[in-house]
Amino acid sequence: MKKLYTLTTLCLFISLGLFAQDFSTLYKNMSPSVVTIMVKEHHARASNNSRGVSMVSSEGLGSGVLINDKGDIWTAAHVVLLAEEVVVHFASGEQIPAKVITTNATADVALIRLIWMPKKYTVAKIAPSSEVNIGDNIFIIGAPFGLERSLSVGYISGRLKEKGQQYAFSKSEYFQTDASINHGNSGGPMFNTKGECIGIVSSILSQSGGFDGIGFVVTSDICRLHLEGNQPFWYGAEFQVIGGELRTIFNLPQEMGLLVQKVAAGSPAALSGLRPGIYKSNIEGNELLTGGDIIIKIGDFVVEPKMDMDAIEDYLAMLKPNQVFYITVLRAGAEVKLTGVVPGK
Repeated sequence: MKKLYTLTTLCLFISLGLFAQDFSTLYKNMSPSVVTIMVKEHHARASNNSRGVSMVSSEGLGSGVLINDKGDIWTAAHVVLLAEEVVVHFASGEQIPAKVITTNATADVALIRLIWMPKKYTVAKIAPSSEVNIGDNIFIIGAPFGLERSLSVGYISGRLKEKGQQYAFSKSEYFQTDASINHGNSGGPMFNTKGECIGIVSSILSQSGGFDGIGFVVTSDICRLHLEGNQPFWYGAEFQVIGGELRTIFNLPQEMGLLVQKVAAGSPAALSGLRPGIYKSNIEGNELLTGGDIIIKIGDFVVEPKMDMDAIEDYLAMLKPNQVFYITVLRAGAEVKLTGVVPGK
């Protein structure tokens, strides 16, 4: 019995050693494809000056993964959604500016593109997330708290279609994982044990404010769905859906609207004249920025609970660079039609 126990223990140590070596090799091969993303933003806020509004600057941090030799990078939407300036840091030390191509806030995925390619780079291979099983080993590389290309290892703990959104306008799917995720990991890749990217880090579920063992990663199939092919252009605004009882508070003339929270400086949204919220408010437990526009129509599409988001995305994706688009908002109780221009490529 003692010999059997010793043999079993020896086999366990050998397997754990090989397991660690495998991840060491995988990390060495794949970490050059992982980038750190630095973002600068400017937001409007209420102030006491004569205009009543001032601009507040902020900086953001996230991660991403290079997916092709054209300079396309996958990351999380919340990392670059309101970006005025994006700079990508590579393992080689190169720092290259990038522009936001498209974002999907519901699924929390975004595509950014480098202004020029680095001298030295590695492209990650993307694998179908449909082949991933609960219990599979995975690893994540990112920049938690700015510690670039940090490694965390874990398992696929579960799979879910959404994270409790009241209105799921776009298709979404997430892996649940116990691999450590912290601020700065957002947008970074999750790899399988073949070194293939199977998802993009989105968020954590936390009661302490730190990582409590439950993280969410957007699956690669959803990333491909929303980021490949002809996609809607980056608009540069953040919204909060209002409906139900909130509808009456804001005197909304229809079932639902999109309360504008923030608008990125210099974005198509800003250039169209869209006004962000400027007053911090707590309405029935909802933290909102009020005083801004409420979007009620996108083109000819009315914002409503059962609106066909696929049709709206197709409409926005079909717009050509420099083509005019229209957004109808509720502003101080009156409908206002805003005119914008699709950014050039």
